[in-house]
Amino acid sequence: MTDDFIMTEPAADGVQRLVARFGGHAYDPHRHETYAIGVTLAGAQGFRYRGAGRVSWRGQCMVLHPDELHDGRAAAPDGFLYRMIYVEPARIAEALGQPGAHPFVDEAVAADPRLADLLAEIFTGFPRPASPLAIDGFLAELAVLLARRSGLQPHGTSQPIAAVARVKSLLDAEFDRPIGSSDLERVSGIDRFVTARAFRHLTGTSPHRYLIGRRLAAAHALIAGGATLSDVAARVGFADQSHMTRAFKARFGMTPGRFRSLVAAGAGTA
Repeated sequence: MTDDFIMTEPAADGVQRLVARFGGHAYDPHRHETYAIGVTLAGAQGFRYRGAGRVSWRGQCMVLHPDELHDGRAAAPDGFLYRMIYVEPARIAEALGQPGAHPFVDEAVAADPRLADLLAEIFTGFPRPASPLAIDGFLAELAVLLARRSGLQPHGTSQPIAAVARVKSLLDAEFDRPIGSSDLERVSGIDRFVTARAFRHLTGTSPHRYLIGRRLAAAHALIAGGATLSDVAARVGFADQSHMTRAFKARFGMTPGRFRSLVAAGAGTA
């Protein structure tokens, strides 16, 4: 593994994502005003944190707390590749429904498949900006994970079935327009983070991913019916055709263009 790089984005709404690779020395001792939460994708990264040496191997997750001194370096001959998301403490407290709550996780490095999955989800499409709906869903789940590992109990842990049903109906009916967390709060009548947690618990997915799934199902049907790709992207609510293409391939295993060609070829053999 060679060629050090950092790929990042401007912080927005208290959240900033980063992907980086280093073959040796990475960072001198420094601090963040945010939580730094990440996963090692390849190799191993070593760092000193809270007076002890730590190593995060491939697949392991890291939770570093605000204002804690740490450094960074490769801990394997091939270096390391990792994802990191920086989250302002106020966003975690907001998601927990407990002003001033900053859960402290004692283990800086741990195998945490759920956290790794959450990070993979919020980095989908990176470096394209994540939607506010996706970020709110991520924060809702992240806050619960941090709280449970630290012994805190998040507010709003009951599962409001009727509220989730109303949110699902909104997403089913209006998937072809931009939908944000304020829309979910309006129809559910409860806090956006409670809504996101309840929706995932009862449906197995986040509101954002459900919305993308509805758009993709509609796109699949329209393309099969012969609609043009650019027209489909606009009709089902994607920002542009390239956005639809990436999501379509991730869901169906092929690009919309290839799907359309195969459908046309099948019709020609009938």
